Amino acid sequence: MKRVSLITDGSCLGNPGPGGWACILRFGAVKKELFGYDPQTTNNRMELMAPIQGLLALKEPCEVEITTDAEYVRQGITTWIVHWKRRHWWKKKRPVRNADLWMELDALNSFHKTKWVWTKGHAAHEDNNRCDWLAQNAARTQTSSFPGGNPHAPLRLNLGAAFIPPKPQAGLFDDFTEPEDDGNDPG
Repeated sequence: MKRVSLITDGSCLGNPGPGGWACILRFGAVKKELFGYDPQTTNNRMELMAPIQGLLALKEPCEVEITTDAEYVRQGITTWIVHWKRRHWWKKKRPVRNADLWMELDALNSFHKTKWVWTKGHAAHEDNNRCDWLAQNAARTQTSSFPGGNPHAPLRLNLGAAFIPPKPQAGLFDDFTEPEDDGNDPG
């Protein structure tokens, strides 16, 4: 398996508002920058879109070290997602926020062998700082690195922001005990 580094960031001017995402892929000496936008979105959606687009750019299964400054993304894909999937993308009495993008990221994450790493935003990580600049610029200018100005590469599931997962059948989780909510799981 090829070893690839993926560095990601998302940005939103207002929340909600115009958003941008960016990622840098590194394979040996090769560096590829991708960025895009959404005219009306949230910061969390842009933070999710960045790793999705980076993983979509890989044409074969790879070992991918993914660096993000968004604990929301790292915690979500490594910890919270286990509970969300058990409940068919529902959390207690409401659907998981951004379920469409979490489902995309989950599918891509399963295709590759991934390691998720957190870095402090706006710190000494050169590629993360570059992603931050690219994402903010994409949000401000509503431009992308894709031909024809497309905001991003096509998503595999393409469910859309308005997607609501089907509500699980009544009684499905009556015997399931969920861990105490510590307030940190925004899903």
